[in-house]
Amino acid sequence: MAYADQKMSSNRLIALIVVAILHVALGYGLVTGLAYEGVKKALKRVTTVDIEEEVKKEEPPPPPKKVDMPPPPVAPPVRINVSTAPPKFETVAVAPPLAAVLAPPAPAPPPKGPSSSAQPKGNPGSWATTNDYPSRALREERSGTAGFRVTVGLDGRVIDCQVTSSSGHADLDQATCANVSRRARFKPAMQDGQPVQGSYSNRVRWVIPQ
Repeated sequence: MAYADQKMSSNRLIALIVVAILHVALGYGLVTGLAYEGVKKALKRVTTVDIEEEVKKEEPPPPPKKVDMPPPPVAPPVRINVSTAPPKFETVAVAPPLAAVLAPPAPAPPPKGPSSSAQPKGNPGSWATTNDYPSRALREERSGTAGFRVTVGLDGRVIDCQVTSSSGHADLDQATCANVSRRARFKPAMQDGQPVQGSYSNRVRWVIPQ
């Protein structure tokens, strides 16, 4: 009987130990399970918080830095020695052109015919007479000498008349050229046997008739 009691006591002790171990394991599991649930909830709460990330605005790139270029090198001033002495000039003899030395001047061609100036036909005193005296100048007894020069054409007639020296009275000067241009006839001027335009000069003396 004592052996049986002893065996029952050992079995009960083992059972109690096993029960204690189960309680300890159950408590540990309970504690660790609660702790895990708490940690899980805390993590969920933390992970569900909206975190707004700051949106970084893109800043424009900084402007390029100005690089100060060194100034271009300046050439040093050129020193010019100015001499106070007057400049010297050398006279160089230049030979004449060879053509001028070798070739003599060409002789003038001989005239092909006679040359002469314009010559009046008849008496030049008949070109202006007392009958041609301006009436007003005659009444006022005005007189004078008028010099003239006429241009003679190829046909010997007067082309133009100009008073070269005035008589002192406009009507006497005008009468001089008017009568000479109307009455004068010439032998035309000649050059190398050919008639050319020439000129002739003379004077008319206006005297009040007695």
